Amino acid sequence: MTAGPGAIEDGFASVNGYRLYWRSVGRPTSKAAVVVLHGGPGATHDYLAPFADLAGDGYRVVFYDQLGCGRSELARTVQEYTVERDVDDLEKLRAELGLDTFHLIGSSYGGLLALAYALAHPGPLRTLVSASGLADVPLTVREMQRLKRELPPPLPEVLERHEAKGEYQDSEYLSAVMEFYRRHLCRMPQWPAEVSYTLDHMSLPKYGTMNGPNEFTITGTIRDYDLTPRLGEIRVPTLVTTGRYDEVTPAVAESIHRGIAGSRLVRFEESSHLAFWEERTRYLATVREFLAAHPGPTRPA
Repeated sequence: MTAGPGAIEDGFASVNGYRLYWRSVGRPTSKAAVVVLHGGPGATHDYLAPFADLAGDGYRVVFYDQLGCGRSELARTVQEYTVERDVDDLEKLRAELGLDTFHLIGSSYGGLLALAYALAHPGPLRTLVSASGLADVPLTVREMQRLKRELPPPLPEVLERHEAKGEYQDSEYLSAVMEFYRRHLCRMPQWPAEVSYTLDHMSLPKYGTMNGPNEFTITGTIRDYDLTPRLGEIRVPTLVTTGRYDEVTPAVAESIHRGIAGSRLVRFEESSHLAFWEERTRYLATVREFLAAHPGPTRPA
């Protein structure tokens, strides 16, 4: 483990036979830590940088790269890339880092992972935040297909034509994909460096296995995954956030909100999938308010 200025620590934890990279910002205090889960599946934690701002409120904020992602080791076989494995890795990492109780924030696929973790290991959780997350992959796919059809011409035709031929790396197709991303992934004129880094360092073995060739073409192993029937089992205080233009649409967020009794739903009107960048100040204020309302039992700092 190394320590740097500003109470930044990072290191590698041995989890289920692999080295997983973790990074934390802020010193442990009487407040429960905040663990932030990246999406993909196959992204890196870097694009989640705005959540490090919570360290200024006395939280230790912990990020990590999931198995096969970023600075963590690749799995020896792609069959190890599953939601269930990611849930178990999180539980093992929590114990390794000594996090007896914590707040959990999951972005995109990380939101699905957070919900699955809450169902499997509710005990350590103080709160749960689904940041443009999903529970029902088939619903998410149907909504993304609707967004594709609503793109200005000739983009829907371009996407359909190349997808029919499996031409996912064609330059014309990739240009149309980028237009979708600029409308529904991040609407900022200049993308933050951390967002670009994550997209440039997507784990193709994991992303291709679990998701597919791009954000809206989910043909991988999670394509039929649906936690909706079990959402009623979640008793952890839950905040569900979405963006008006989100690729994981407000309809998906509303389905999670309906499924978890007592959950709170907040929509960010100027945002797409990365509201914590697009409306950073308001987004983090919303999260701060939510966390402060559910502090849980305190322990000595």
